[in-house]
Amino acid sequence: MLHCESKRKVSFEIYINNDGSSPFEDWYKSLPAKDAHKLDALIDRIEYYGIPTALRMQWVKKLDNDIWEIRSQQSNNIQRVCYFHFDGIQYIITHGFTKKTQKTPRIEIERAHRIKNQYEREEH
Repeated sequence: MLHCESKRKVSFEIYINNDGSSPFEDWYKSLPAKDAHKLDALIDRIEYYGIPTALRMQWVKKLDNDIWEIRSQQSNNIQRVCYFHFDGIQYIITHGFTKKTQKTPRIEIERAHRIKNQYEREEH
């Protein structure tokens, strides 16, 4: 992490299924090292500077009422990470995907909603 924990304006947590698996981590492990490093640095910047700055810098984009995406690009590889707001400064990362079309595929937004609903049912 680049910045002191206490100075963060946003805190991202990764969704973990009841069986211990994580849709985000499964995808993240498949990324080339440069892509993963760039994504890590971007998440650190968002946590430090907050969502309003991230919106202005186009690091994040609102996809619908509940789902947002982190927007990372390394060369021609366009990575997207879906997340939702949980409480206060806490945001939950649902999953990631490599973007291959101009518009975010509806199936990815629906997947984020399914994970969000599952998260809320489980214990939150």
